[in-house]
Amino acid sequence: MQVSAGGLVSALMGVSNFKTMWVGWPGVYVEEGPDRDALTEALARENYLPVYLDPRTVDLHYNGFCNSVLWQLFHYIPLNLESKLSDTRTLNFQWKAHQEANRKFAEAVFDDYEEGDVVWCQDYHLMLLPALLKARYPKMKVGWFLHTPFPSSEIYRTLPVREEVLRAVLKADLIGFHTYDYARHFVSACTRILGLEGTPEGVEDNGSLTRVAAFPIGIDPERFQRALERVDVRSHIAELLNRYAGRKVMLGVDRLDMIKGIPQKLLAFEEFLEEHPEWRDKVLLVQIAVPSRTDVPEYQKLRSMVHEIVGRINGHYGTLTHVPIHHLDRQLSFHELCALYAITDVALVTSLRDGMNLVSYEYVACQSDNAGVLILSEFTGASQSLGAGAILVNPWNITDLSAAIGDALTMTEAERRERHRQNHMHITIHTSQTWAETFISELNDTHVEAELRTKHIPPQLEMDCVLRDFTRSKQRLLVLGYNATLTTAVEAPRQPKRHFDQIQAMTRVAPTVYNSIASLSNEPNTTVVVFSGSDKARLDETFGNLNVWLAAENGIFMRPPPDEVGDQEDWATMGEVPKKEWMESVQLVFDYFCERTPRSFVEARETSVIWNYKYADVEFGRLQARDLLQHLWTGPISNAPVNIVQGSKSVEVRPVGISKGLAMQRLLLAMAERNGIEACDFDFVMVAGHFLARDENIFTFFEGVQVKPAENQGELILQYSGAWIAFS
Repeated sequence: MQVSAGGLVSALMGVSNFKTMWVGWPGVYVEEGPDRDALTEALARENYLPVYLDPRTVDLHYNGFCNSVLWQLFHYIPLNLESKLSDTRTLNFQWKAHQEANRKFAEAVFDDYEEGDVVWCQDYHLMLLPALLKARYPKMKVGWFLHTPFPSSEIYRTLPVREEVLRAVLKADLIGFHTYDYARHFVSACTRILGLEGTPEGVEDNGSLTRVAAFPIGIDPERFQRALERVDVRSHIAELLNRYAGRKVMLGVDRLDMIKGIPQKLLAFEEFLEEHPEWRDKVLLVQIAVPSRTDVPEYQKLRSMVHEIVGRINGHYGTLTHVPIHHLDRQLSFHELCALYAITDVALVTSLRDGMNLVSYEYVACQSDNAGVLILSEFTGASQSLGAGAILVNPWNITDLSAAIGDALTMTEAERRERHRQNHMHITIHTSQTWAETFISELNDTHVEAELRTKHIPPQLEMDCVLRDFTRSKQRLLVLGYNATLTTAVEAPRQPKRHFDQIQAMTRVAPTVYNSIASLSNEPNTTVVVFSGSDKARLDETFGNLNVWLAAENGIFMRPPPDEVGDQEDWATMGEVPKKEWMESVQLVFDYFCERTPRSFVEARETSVIWNYKYADVEFGRLQARDLLQHLWTGPISNAPVNIVQGSKSVEVRPVGISKGLAMQRLLLAMAERNGIEACDFDFVMVAGHFLARDENIFTFFEGVQVKPAENQGELILQYSGAWIAFS
């Protein structure tokens, strides 16, 4: 068995305080039989649980969707432009293979999972895994960590399956990134693409919170210090010092990858040699380029380019006894690399985009004696951790990078040692073990907090108990919300602007729901009320022919069902008719902000006006809503008898004294006056509505209330402490 190369492996090798079972692809596919059983048994002895993926799935999942789509996008490389329809279908095959691979990983976890275990999913290859795990075990502790950058939402939104990937990841309890910038980009993508609420703690979706935080990864510095004390490593250090005597040594250790900035590094070194001839035989650049993805044409071109630049520089500035660049297309052993780190005077990390880059950490760990200088790209995650002691550069600016090489080579020893002291202090405190312990501790805390929040969320409706109580009861009352309770959600419109009536036209009650309400309304001793903030016409259109009570505009208007001969009464106003002088001026303000906020719309009702921005850009919509409130408070409603009701993505202005709880009280009085007090002696009450805090009073109303139907009818006492309440 061979250890892979890469920052993730380097970091996780330092994690030792946990009993760990590694679940992963073993690198080969073995058909079922004795050979697979033998390999599985051998891996199990090392705490490895293999996931066997057939070659086609590996190619489409790993080389295809992961490396050609997600990896590119996360490193700000645009997706490939396809010229053939068949090429676009390849993405569908890759996506299906990606889903299949994640399912295989989930099955492997299920086979070994025990209650209380923590499942920590690593990197973009397993972004779908949290959703699969939570679907089987909702109380499983699941964390997910990304070891690459997460791009801005404008880049991420080009991913064809952007919503599916985000929603799957959000099923994790805790999501971790290397830096705050990456975490901020992720939260922004969730708010802009999914329309969810971003908070300082993470992402909130209908009361469910997914924690999002930054956890800078580290290494195990003691492992490198122990290696430097070995006899063979010290011998190798002495050999290298003797070989490179009289010259400053610069070092680059990278995977041969497009985002590692190797050509930029070489060009900057070439410019430095051109402008500083006195250094040509005094400085040496050792570049280790570990081969990766050798079968990919783009990487083959990169390798040829690097070889061409190295050959040109060595041919122009080299002599019979000296060449300025020593280039190796291979991976060094751990102890060889430690020796090379130890004798290096300047380390060059010039990544164009890198999640963290732990080469910089490893170099600092091996520099206790030499106190070498670190030149670090500002596009690496490590720049936010080691920026205080490193020389930060923009690798795209070849001239500045060349100047940084000159500054590093001529830096005084006092400055070198002070810079090294700051970096060394950071890597010894923020180790890989600390990283893992912090993440697991945060995951456990997040899971506990989630359970506490769950206790305050109403449990699932027990349908068997509801049906039993409904069957046994003598008088039943069903109070049903309309929007988002009986109707299905409407996806954001594709067009830049939509009028409210067009959006409402897409909002329909499903035929099965309609038929169910019709059946219930015809049941003996069963009263059905449809309660809505919508206007009268909307409820009339949908439920006008049913035997139900209708309450429109949050209960301002009420209409009873048709009488026995089918005659329909007109809509009645419950309570005093509100004044409407303020509506025109509020409408003008809302129209103004509708023009300023693309994809927002205004809903004008008979007694209220609503500005809705749920289809607009979330962050821009919030800013506009804040500005709109200032306009309202200082303008048209400053002295008007109205209330402002702020929804999650809406602002409503309506008369004072309007609440669904008060309207329900008046509605029961109307029922008592029409049908008699006995008809309101309900022994079964079910209230179903959208989970909104502003509607809470209609639920609490049924905990027990006293109502006076009329002066000549005495007092009607309603006790509904056992009401069934359902939230959609």
